[in-house]
Amino acid sequence: MKVIFLQDVRGVGRRHETKDVSDGYARNFLLPNRLAEPATAAALKKIEEMKAVHDAADAALMKELEGAKREMESVILEFPLKADKSGAPFASVNKDTILKALRDHKFVTTERLSIELKYPIKEFGDHLVPIDLKKGVKANLKIRVVKEE
Repeated sequence: MKVIFLQDVRGVGRRHETKDVSDGYARNFLLPNRLAEPATAAALKKIEEMKAVHDAADAALMKELEGAKREMESVILEFPLKADKSGAPFASVNKDTILKALRDHKFVTTERLSIELKYPIKEFGDHLVPIDLKKGVKANLKIRVVKEE
């Protein structure tokens, strides 16, 4: 039976893909769970329209992510930390601190980013922090840790 996948099914097919599967698998698993639908002429036309809308939304998202990347890479975020008498910082800059600063500067709203920071930053100076936005778009955020006066 020829079906159109409505969702990704691991090892079988991806969303909006048309494939031949066994009749029993389609009738007993894919169709009842709404993972696929029979590939009729009307369904194929509907899927093509949905695919066009999905591709347009994906292109708009990529454009937005590229703009956010350029904006993030053009700014240096400053984090003041208290220091002891020897000059070592008392605190550190971690993923949550960076995310809060990004939200305060209106770079992101509610979405969660993948901030690739292995260890909290415990040194004064400039640092580059890679941030994975989405869809393979990565930005290098410049962070400056300074002594609090």
